[in-house]
Amino acid sequence: MRKEINEQNLNSPVYRFIVLVIMVAITGFSQGMLLPLLSIMLETIGVSSSLNGINAAGLYIGILLVSPFIEKPLRIYGYKPIIMIGLVLVTVSLLLFPFWQVFWFWFILRIIVGIGDNMVHFATQVWITSTSSLKTRGRNLSIYGFAFGMGFAIGPMMTRLLSINPYLPFIIASIASFLTWGFVIFLRNEWPEKNTDAMHQLGVWQRYKAVFRQAWFALLPGFCYGFLEASLHGNFPVYALRSGIAVDWVSILLPSFVIGGLITQLPLGIISDRFGRRNIVLLVTSLGFVSFLSMNFFESSMNSLLILFVISGALVGSLYSLGIAFLADILPRHLLPTGNVMVAISFGIGSMIGPIIGGIFIDLFDSGSIYFLISGVLLLVSIAGLCFKGGKNHQNETVEGVA
Repeated sequence: MRKEINEQNLNSPVYRFIVLVIMVAITGFSQGMLLPLLSIMLETIGVSSSLNGINAAGLYIGILLVSPFIEKPLRIYGYKPIIMIGLVLVTVSLLLFPFWQVFWFWFILRIIVGIGDNMVHFATQVWITSTSSLKTRGRNLSIYGFAFGMGFAIGPMMTRLLSINPYLPFIIASIASFLTWGFVIFLRNEWPEKNTDAMHQLGVWQRYKAVFRQAWFALLPGFCYGFLEASLHGNFPVYALRSGIAVDWVSILLPSFVIGGLITQLPLGIISDRFGRRNIVLLVTSLGFVSFLSMNFFESSMNSLLILFVISGALVGSLYSLGIAFLADILPRHLLPTGNVMVAISFGIGSMIGPIIGGIFIDLFDSGSIYFLISGVLLLVSIAGLCFKGGKNHQNETVEGVA
């Protein structure tokens, strides 16, 4: 009897959701750690900011490489195998980073981490969106975003451990990833919903076209968030060192941006459930443009810069989860895996070109280059949102999920 109760608890939607949230927090931690940690290590050995940005882009090249091929295995094998393989790739790569500190070796490992991270996040996002009702989708994805942001905020703090032992941050991250794998193994595997008639009528490229036609603007928040996240964590440490900002302040400013996003992640998700995702996306990108633009005028005051980082994070830190929820509102359920693939591709493109363009801007321009770049991208997304007329809501069905 007790065994049956335990199995019911392990297979319950609440337990599944808790495990997925914990797992996302750990992957956020490893991702948040790698970007500034490796950027600082490469900068200290004399690697140029442009090459540093290219190395940082390896993570997102991995995301792009696996994205076109991840949907079919998910439909065949289900969520759990995809997540477990992704966690293994991340854990092994984290263990290998300290053993050979060579530019191209790190670049390859970052690609592998990107592949693993995308497998984990793609399966998790589809699993959550497919099992959440319309009334709770924004809230559930906000909790998902909150968990990732919490891990991402703690990650940059690992730069302080470099002075103790350069191996230590990687060991901590790999152990955390391995422990997460232990939680996932007890989950019951599930598969995304299928609409057989629609699947036969639409091939892969036809599904991509259908998603883009119905929900192109819902793909832009993922692109924007990837761009600014990768630029901040990949380029800002380099920009800060060249501008005379201490490394200790970098380890405070970057987490403060993520913490700002954590503060408003759940409220914005709940508000978007009521007032509409498009309206909230337009609001936060417009105000985010102003906040990032203001940083250039307050850079001499670390306290003022800290406040602006928190405000900026509070405004735009929920863009990714808002975009996923908006996409799920618009698309029919059988297109959700395809839509999430395209969000991953959009995020990967933004994350890949962000550090590269950011590195070029730092080399070419002096004060404020990183702030002007990010504020410009936010402005373009706001303008695009004004041109989007919205789409038909296909997600009114009640599904099994976390109420």
